[in-house]
Amino acid sequence: MTSDAATQPVFRRKSLHEELIDAIREQIVDGRLTPGTKVPEKDLCAQYGVSRTPLREALKVLATDGLLTLEANRGAWVSKITQEDLDEVFPVMGALEALSGELACKHITDAEIRKVRTLHNEMVKYYQKRDLANYFAVNQRIHEAILAAARNDTLSSQYRSLATRVRRARYVANMTEERWAQATDEHEQIMQCLEARDGLRLSVVLKSHLENKLETVRQWLKDNDLATSTSQLPASKTSSR
Repeated sequence: MTSDAATQPVFRRKSLHEELIDAIREQIVDGRLTPGTKVPEKDLCAQYGVSRTPLREALKVLATDGLLTLEANRGAWVSKITQEDLDEVFPVMGALEALSGELACKHITDAEIRKVRTLHNEMVKYYQKRDLANYFAVNQRIHEAILAAARNDTLSSQYRSLATRVRRARYVANMTEERWAQATDEHEQIMQCLEARDGLRLSVVLKSHLENKLETVRQWLKDNDLATSTSQLPASKTSSR
């Protein structure tokens, strides 16, 4: 006769390696590790209480994700956000977002819809408080809930392989008040489509929502490039009118 313990489900916990990867990934996404700078390996080892070997293994994984660049004898560098990268990643992510919305409307339960609505209301409160960090955090949970409701492991795997690069680009770009209001309104449209289980409409709204995010990041890149170019001009040229 088997014991109750033997029949209990076993939940897999994250390994130290996975936790280290996740922790460093978050530092890249939220800008604590700045694009174009060298990864401070010694500081990270001290911060997380690990040796160089597990740290470097974690950095290899993040390099595979496109977040870092490894250079022989020079260490790891945080990848820059480029227009080329945006043009490559965002259209694919848009197609995945659209598909996740369409599938979610076929499979989502009433309880899941109520959960997403609760998250949406929480996100709106953070918008009203102008708390961007928490707004982004809840925003991400909403998109992940829609993805989970799609009930498609292949879609989830492909989505998550690109999601970090999209989150990172969105996080560093400054959102204007106008764009923030627009994004919040788009999320209300997402909720209405989800509650109506209108998959075709939701796929359109989700894709458009991501395209608008891309435009925000593009503008940030242009402004950044202009500021960099201006700062590198001789003083006589930058001061002349």
